[in-house]
Amino acid sequence: MFGGGSGTSSPSPSASAPTSPSPSPSASATCPAGSGNLAQGRPATASGTSQSYGPGNAVDGDANSYWESANSAFPQWIQVDLGCSRALTKAVLKLPPATAWAARTQTLTVQGSTDGTTFTTLVASAGYTFDPATGNTVTVNLPATPTRYLRLTVTGNTGWPAAQLSELQLLGS
Repeated sequence: MFGGGSGTSSPSPSASAPTSPSPSPSASATCPAGSGNLAQGRPATASGTSQSYGPGNAVDGDANSYWESANSAFPQWIQVDLGCSRALTKAVLKLPPATAWAARTQTLTVQGSTDGTTFTTLVASAGYTFDPATGNTVTVNLPATPTRYLRLTVTGNTGWPAAQLSELQLLGS
């Protein structure tokens, strides 16, 4: 169910080719206004996808759609281009709220970059538990380091053999 339900299997994925790991900054980049979710609607890329579960699903504002990486191919990453450097303070990560998604722990590292080429670790690798009883949401506190490109690298998932994320919300100034 939804690639993450307990006790069921999903159809065999047709993994797509990885997207460019180092996108070029756009000369016409625009900076998101305000201080709400800075990632919503921004360009997202990933190291790979499964079926139609592309990275844009993680920044579309819909917690029921999601990105899923290629199965059994850790590490996998998803990245958002904010269009300009921002001082990020939190990343709110969500999985679909449906109870079909069993609780799981995803191990991930948070990295940031100002140019899309050189990444610095903002938060070291740690396990984050997503539980439908608490909304399948986790919050990762970030250092207020100027960041244009934020990348989550997932190295494990106890609920499915792929990285999964329905919403990547970035907060800051």
